[in-house]
Amino acid sequence: MMWEERVESIKAGIVSASAVGLVFPVAWSMNNGVFQQADELAALQTGYLAGSLSGAIALFTGFLFGITYRYVIRQDPNLHLRSGAVLAFGLVRGLAQIDVGFTTQESVFPFLVLAGESLMLFAIARLVLDWAMGQKWVKPFP
Repeated sequence: MMWEERVESIKAGIVSASAVGLVFPVAWSMNNGVFQQADELAALQTGYLAGSLSGAIALFTGFLFGITYRYVIRQDPNLHLRSGAVLAFGLVRGLAQIDVGFTTQESVFPFLVLAGESLMLFAIARLVLDWAMGQKWVKPFP
């Protein structure tokens, strides 16, 4: 692997992490503000420390998604590959949250919301990466 390819992969990771980093605070704010009215979603409310840790994890997984997505899609226009990468990352993160919900809470519904949030984060990261590749800011893997 050439040095230029590594740089492009890091650029893809940074673009993806940036997209996740811009969207995650909105989702976190909704969990702690808008959803505060619903008793079923009370488990989504977290303090700043837990929110910061969750945000750091989201940034890191967003970075890894960007690197992986670049290799998965290469220059193939196949929508199934693109959607599959989003689903793979979103489901792994989301199902882990649901698993935690099953073991720690009586209601799993709040964790289903978090799983949907994970899918949304990676879908937005994908759209931003596709746009960045279209603008030639990030080169697809050959």
